Amino acid sequence: MSDKSWTPNSWRSKPAAQDVVYPDREKLDKVLKKIRTLPPLVTPSEIERLRHQLGQVQRNEAFLLHAGDCAESFDACTHENIAAKIGLILSFSLVLIWGARKPVVRIGRIAGQYAKPRSSPTEKIGDREVLSFRGDNVNGLDPNERTPDPDRMLSAYFHSTTTLNHVRSLLTSGFASLHHPKDWSLTHVRSPALREEFERITEGLSDALEFTWTIGLGKDGISYEQGGGRGPLGEVDFYTSHEGLMLDFEEAMTREFPIPSSLASYASGSPPAVPPLAQYNTSAHFLWIGDRTRQLDGAHVEYFRGIRNPIGVKVGPSMKADELVRLLDIVNPNRENGKVTLITRYGASKVEAHLAGHIRAVQASGHPVIWISDPMHGNTLTSSSGLKTRNFGTIISELTSCLRIHAECGSHLNGVSLEFTGELAEDGFSVTECIGGSMRLSEDQLPLRYQSFCDPRLNFEQSLDVAFLISDHFKKERTGVKRSYGDVLYSELGGRKLA
Repeated sequence: MSDKSWTPNSWRSKPAAQDVVYPDREKLDKVLKKIRTLPPLVTPSEIERLRHQLGQVQRNEAFLLHAGDCAESFDACTHENIAAKIGLILSFSLVLIWGARKPVVRIGRIAGQYAKPRSSPTEKIGDREVLSFRGDNVNGLDPNERTPDPDRMLSAYFHSTTTLNHVRSLLTSGFASLHHPKDWSLTHVRSPALREEFERITEGLSDALEFTWTIGLGKDGISYEQGGGRGPLGEVDFYTSHEGLMLDFEEAMTREFPIPSSLASYASGSPPAVPPLAQYNTSAHFLWIGDRTRQLDGAHVEYFRGIRNPIGVKVGPSMKADELVRLLDIVNPNRENGKVTLITRYGASKVEAHLAGHIRAVQASGHPVIWISDPMHGNTLTSSSGLKTRNFGTIISELTSCLRIHAECGSHLNGVSLEFTGELAEDGFSVTECIGGSMRLSEDQLPLRYQSFCDPRLNFEQSLDVAFLISDHFKKERTGVKRSYGDVLYSELGGRKLA
């Protein structure tokens, strides 16, 4: 529980980076008053369940998959886009479970990831200087709609509600059992050697799943639609997340609830007459502080230190080792397990210089943390045509460097944070936003199906490339096979040679 000096609005006494200035304060206050009366999107019990599962991740008993769009848009709130995104997360996690033989905790960047931090408050469009686009919950992408509008926060609430409702409907009606590796096409894989590796993995995974059906697991002979159970393969836990950037909105969605009485912390004795209360952010299960808003004396750190939700902190090359420890002292003073996830995002050329020092500093401090790699944000570049993109080989180079450095430091990489999408363009093919991967997407192919209005995302095929690579690594680790960071998968997928 947070200390008595903290309140949901104590952040207002601190400087707020990336703050949005609303011209109409009266309208803002009216919208926030309305949001405070609306129902929570998630429950304390769900948040506590995630905290428990993240404790397993911290102990290296499970793996964390954090994935989804850089920023959602209101227009993308459709059945097709939501189903494609959830389907990709399920397929990715299935590959990981096969290789690592560990549960996968799935947290989507979904149902609330609308805001965008920007490096500049304004941008030049033609001969006009306009306010930067800050995401659909702030202003419009159209240059004529750049004035921040509080009503967009209300719209974000209802789009998040609709998205989350559809996600829950999919996952409780047998959708998870549909993503079988037999349905994955490998025709996009250009390299014969790589296709052979992928076929070996998918055949093994398919064989294992069919074995579970043969012995009766997940099959009771009656379909879900006919009243049958969902079975162990038919339903999964799924959690939502977003960057806690818009503190006005986060404050309005922060509610005080009793901590569920079933928690082990006091379940061994008689429950107290009055259950302890805690402040839960009910807009998402998991929120994170971005690299641009993690100032120790800033408003975002002040807000995050008081909520009961598990939180993430982006850690980049500008983060000093002692600063990281001081930040952990602030947001997790009681050193609770499963509370803090460190999301490292250095860039492939900088990970060697910074990760080990951060690991050693945290180890020396005794703080319990979850380490996951974001190999996306430090590896963005601009193509010759002016499109933002990422090179697949650079992405997996940072990821495999993280795996190796953690092992060398006596630590574990506990998860991965990716920007990916399973959505298809109008012609039925995957988006083309990142170059490389098993499909060998070239720079001149980027304009074919480039759909992101934010950062470039891995498409379905490139995402499964990453899943196969991680799964293969953990299978070798689990079975005692000597690890090689220059094997067929890594080299054929374009990873650079490591020192």
